[in-house]
Amino acid sequence: MDVRVYITPKKGILDPQGVAIERSLPALGFDGVTDVRVGKFIELQVAVPNDTPAGDTRGEVDEMCRKLLANPIIEDYTFTIDDA
Repeated sequence: MDVRVYITPKKGILDPQGVAIERSLPALGFDGVTDVRVGKFIELQVAVPNDTPAGDTRGEVDEMCRKLLANPIIEDYTFTIDDA
């Protein structure tokens, strides 16, 4: 299964990269852009037996995110799972 994990700083957490990008965009002619957040994108291949319920896979990926891939204190995460 293809897993894609998207991780961003939580609202209220300082994001210096996001601030730098937000301040630079108007100088390049891109006006009206606000609330820029810079995060991480992680792709994983997860081997799942055919008889494993989809909910079990979602739970396992969620646990990976909570324990290693993201810092739930300062980061939010979402993920998608594709069967292909």
